[in-house]
Amino acid sequence: MDVKNAFLVSDVLERVYMQPPPGSAYSAHKFEMKDLGTLNYFLGLEISHDSTGYYLSQAKYTSDLLTRAGLTNCKTTSTLVDSHTRLTPIDGDFLSDATLYRQLVSSLVYPTMTHLDIVYAVYLVSQYMLAPRTPYYTTLLHILHYLKGTMFHGLYYSAHSSLKLRAFSDANWAGDPTDGHFTTGFCFFLGDSLLTWHSKKQSLTARSSTEAEYRTLADVTQELLWLH
Repeated sequence: MDVKNAFLVSDVLERVYMQPPPGSAYSAHKFEMKDLGTLNYFLGLEISHDSTGYYLSQAKYTSDLLTRAGLTNCKTTSTLVDSHTRLTPIDGDFLSDATLYRQLVSSLVYPTMTHLDIVYAVYLVSQYMLAPRTPYYTTLLHILHYLKGTMFHGLYYSAHSSLKLRAFSDANWAGDPTDGHFTTGFCFFLGDSLLTWHSKKQSLTARSSTEAEYRTLADVTQELLWLH
């Protein structure tokens, strides 16, 4: 639904109390509304559906991103950045112009909505946005070549999925060669449907792989209780 209204007022300093309308037939009497029909495309997110479920992808957004990078006709690669890839702030030469690099890396954050497989790789190339070097740009190009080959990959949500909640987690102990911090990752499934995922480098150093795993499990438990 598209609600045609405008709030042409300045910042309100007074305390305001509002009562929500009783339902969708809430609002049509007060505001001009337009039914846009079945949701198919919204903010770069493509949605297709039938009686079996929903499929979410970002093919058009990815295609536009590749065009902006000048890689429309580039070759594809079936593998993402190797898990042993280590980028440091001292390897390689500085890029003469980092503008395109920063624009492309920033644009890569949005496709992680449906391409969770690139989350860690995007984290790698986004660490040194201030002063990127040539190895970072090479890694960035590799990600884009991978996206070219997986443009139509996305997330499928079955209409017949169970309501059983499952979680998977892992930790990369001392994975960052610069500061020794570890990376945690987890994902949750509701039946066969991916519900939420997370990959983040922690701000501390674990003294053992066991400590890293337990800290990850603590984060997973917190998310599990919230979801439940």
